[in-house]
Amino acid sequence: MQPSSDGPVWPMEIVFLGTGTSQGIPVIGCDCDVCASSDPRDKRLRSSILMIVNGCRILVDVSPDFRMQMLNNELQDIDIILLTHEHNDHIIGMDDVRPINFKYNKNIPVYGLSRVLNQVQLRFDYAFNVGSYPGAPKLSCHEITGGTSFAPENFNFDILPLDVEHGNLNILGFKVSKFAYITDASKLPDITMEALKNLDVLVINALQRTNHFSHFSLPEALEVVNKLKPKKTFLTHLSHHMGQHQDFILELPENVWPAYDKMRLKI
Repeated sequence: MQPSSDGPVWPMEIVFLGTGTSQGIPVIGCDCDVCASSDPRDKRLRSSILMIVNGCRILVDVSPDFRMQMLNNELQDIDIILLTHEHNDHIIGMDDVRPINFKYNKNIPVYGLSRVLNQVQLRFDYAFNVGSYPGAPKLSCHEITGGTSFAPENFNFDILPLDVEHGNLNILGFKVSKFAYITDASKLPDITMEALKNLDVLVINALQRTNHFSHFSLPEALEVVNKLKPKKTFLTHLSHHMGQHQDFILELPENVWPAYDKMRLKI
């Protein structure tokens, strides 16, 4: 069941931990203007955000850069993990949640599609096997499905997973109150578009200017924004092909901005 659009608006803060693609920026071996830029807004770690909702710290995806993302933003704790999908740039940093397990003596719930959780348990089998290695991350898996809202353990607000198409792969986006996070999308089903109406803030991926088989291009992302008309939109999962931040920001429509690492929003 989908939360009502006129439901409670929780106090929220969004921390952009990473806003780059699976390669990050700078790209190894690349000397383009973006990769050689000294502007910190052009240094992009792999895509991930932290949502702080009504006191709950929600990590969306655990990138290969998770450790440095936490250190760079002076963050120490997370309460739950939401996974959009199982590609390495979205889950492979999972082992680095261990210091949080140790410091706070707690397991961390991980929410995702059944297929995605199976991949987590396969790639990090040492964390789930009977008699698992004592130093392994402590995780508990919880299956969710697109279109069915849920309340995280020990917290009293709803999260709505959203069905998203990533090429031929079904993945998830997430909506909390009037904020939504969509990454790695190439198409949004009609039911998801309906759920994304009347947003205060939309975060959506825009890989590059030209078409791509599994990611929105800039024109495609802006077409979605034009249909939904959120109050504010921030673009993420940006490649070095998009150009330098200082130039890119000038060509975007009103109320649309490129996100950058360490950006924080209060909603």
